[in-house]
Amino acid sequence: MIRKCKDHGYFRGEECPDCGEEGRYVLDDDREERLGRFVSGALRHFPDDVGIEMDPQGWVDLDQLCEVMKRRYKWGTMERLVSLVESDKKGRYEIDDGYIRARYGHSVDVDLISDYPANELDYLYYGVSQEEADMLLDNGIYPIRQCYVHLSTLFDKAMEAASVHTDNPVIIEVDANAAQQDGVDIVTVNDDIVLARGIPPEYLTVVEDE
Repeated sequence: MIRKCKDHGYFRGEECPDCGEEGRYVLDDDREERLGRFVSGALRHFPDDVGIEMDPQGWVDLDQLCEVMKRRYKWGTMERLVSLVESDKKGRYEIDDGYIRARYGHSVDVDLISDYPANELDYLYYGVSQEEADMLLDNGIYPIRQCYVHLSTLFDKAMEAASVHTDNPVIIEVDANAAQQDGVDIVTVNDDIVLARGIPPEYLTVVEDE
């Protein structure tokens, strides 16, 4: 459920987390999920298939995306599209000067390295299964289905992400400071996620706990 507080903007849930007000209804759970799947597909995976143009940095004209959306969903409006972006706690998307893009999760090739600030944290984290850990420590971390490796800024976030796929996550610590000094590009896309084209094995170690 997405609602809008007159003082604090769009939020998800029954009441505004900042003031407790109920706010105005914008989007129910079912439509939020359907719209979310469409936006994710259009901005991350198949822009050509839905008929939108994407620039090399992943930006898409907001009006164009909205028009395509309206043809699929008669209830689709610009406000509902914007509310999906602005209420998203995971910071999946961003809107700037009439354009929209996904911050991460792309399977289509986009250049985000030149467009986001360099990571400033000394260490980053990556959660994997027990079976994967040894292979990554030997060979490094490189993307498989996506364009970028997605690293977590916090140990707990890496554990949370890995727990979706395995019951016994292994958390690999990335010496980001050393990697960047040696020329590995690592960029920050939001408070939780950092991207790289790949991390060679010499910067990786297993950590037992935070």
